[in-house]
Order: sequence, then C-alpha cells, then structure tokens
Amino acid sequence: MKAKILYIEDNEQNLYLVTFILEKHGYEVCAATDGQEGIDMAARILPDLILLDIQLPRMDGYAVARHLRTNPNLATVPIVAVTSYAMAGDRDKALEAGCSGYIEKPINPDTFIQQVEQSLTKQEE
Repeated sequence: MKAKILYIEDNEQNLYLVTFILEKHGYEVCAATDGQEGIDMAARILPDLILLDIQLPRMDGYAVARHLRTNPNLATVPIVAVTSYAMAGDRDKALEAGCSGYIEKPINPDTFIQQVEQSLTKQEE
C-alpha cells in the first residue's frame, strides 16, 4: 500500500498538479489550504509525509512546521517544504523550522516523485 501524503498548499493550480502526480503514482493525498487546517488534519490523519508550502495565508509554513514538530505523534513524520522561496538561506530556514527536505517550485514533474520517494525512504530507515 502506498503512503498517505498531506499537502498543505493554498494555490489551486499547484494543489491540482501535485495531487494529480501523486495519485497517478498510487499515493493517497489529503489536502489543506491553510496552515491551521493542515495542523488539524495532520493530527487527525497521521500522514506518512507532509508536503508544505511556505507562503500560506494566516500562518506561514515555517510556523506550521514548528507547530507540527511539537506533536509527539508527528515528530518523526517527514515534512518537505515545497516552495518558490529559493533565495540563499531559504532552504536552511525551512530546515531550521523542522522541515526534513526542500523542493523548489515550480516542481519538475519528471523528478518530483523521486524526491517524494526519497523523503519517504528516509523515514523508514
């Protein structure tokens, strides 16, 4: 059985594209469109992986990652920032907030699944 992935993203086009790619590869995808909804959903569904946009309404992805890391049930779940923030230091900022990986937008559909699977494999080790 393929993994359950929570994608926290407020942009409909990005949400559609990533969901389409993941479901095409057999993953179960749950979506949240803001940080608080993502935090609540993560606690409820206990996903195998969380894909997290950084630029979210009301609560940015850094705050979401920090909050998720305080939940003992989610402490080991990989959180991958999927973001257009690609300036020097942005990757480090995401990792410091609790993310375990970083994928730049726009995503490359040819390598995206490989990046997701690497994040899932790290969790299983």
